[in-house]
Amino acid sequence: MGQLGLEGMPRRLYSCTPSRLNTWLDCPRRYRFTYLDRPAPQKGPPWAHNSVGASVHNALAGWWREPYERRTPAMAGILLTKGWITEGFRDQEQSTVWRDRARAMVSGYTSTLDPSDEPVGVERTVATRTSVIAVSGRVDRIDRRGDELVIVDYKTGKRPLTEEDARSSLALAIYAMASSRVLHRACHKVELHHVPTGSIVEWEHSDDSLGRHIGRAEEIALEASEADERYRDWRATSAPAGGARTASAGGRPATVPPEIEASFPPRTSPICSWCDYRRHCPEGQAAGTTHQPWDALADPA
Repeated sequence: MGQLGLEGMPRRLYSCTPSRLNTWLDCPRRYRFTYLDRPAPQKGPPWAHNSVGASVHNALAGWWREPYERRTPAMAGILLTKGWITEGFRDQEQSTVWRDRARAMVSGYTSTLDPSDEPVGVERTVATRTSVIAVSGRVDRIDRRGDELVIVDYKTGKRPLTEEDARSSLALAIYAMASSRVLHRACHKVELHHVPTGSIVEWEHSDDSLGRHIGRAEEIALEASEADERYRDWRATSAPAGGARTASAGGRPATVPPEIEASFPPRTSPICSWCDYRRHCPEGQAAGTTHQPWDALADPA
């Protein structure tokens, strides 16, 4: 039986992704803007570093979908060029510089791979559930090494990765647990592959450590779901005839009563400077400086 909710009734499972859980952890206000307000408040301009990351991920996924004989470093570069996303860059010149740099990234990274070592999954959606959550997510790559599965997650940022990044990642642990249940094979190892440098950091989970991560996910889900219910109850009682609109005209956030606002407090941190909804959050604006959409890019070598 699931967790008991109001009046002793079983609480419905909280349906989520690792991204949704992490958004609640990062900032409940951003969570509300992202997942609850409809229509959602207007975002800021797209980020160039997200364009780089998405382009690289798409190219690597496409590379594994090519026939074996076409899985060459040159093909990775071709796929990157064809699928290049131009949003967020300062100008065409900067976009071209980064397209060429990203092409070198994927070509260099794929040169280290065995094209015959077929992954179990590429951009594979996996899911699992407990008495509290129904969680799903899409894994960059799932390898098979011996009798076990390995979760592979691509990273393109400029910050060097550490073993702690792999060990502490809630998303990777959820992917490992969900992949094991979907594919009926043990999965304990998770890896972060830093595509720009080709470096790999890994962590070998135990059943206990995976269980602790799932328990943490359930704790987050219970907090978020209680706030969700308060928000839904308010929206249902305040909806005008013909249906609810919970965001103001012009893409501004919904005007909600103080008791609902208190359920989704801002949680300020350095990442406020990079928040898509920063324009709607005075606390976030005070927490950091304004960035241009291309400021997260590393200086090209």
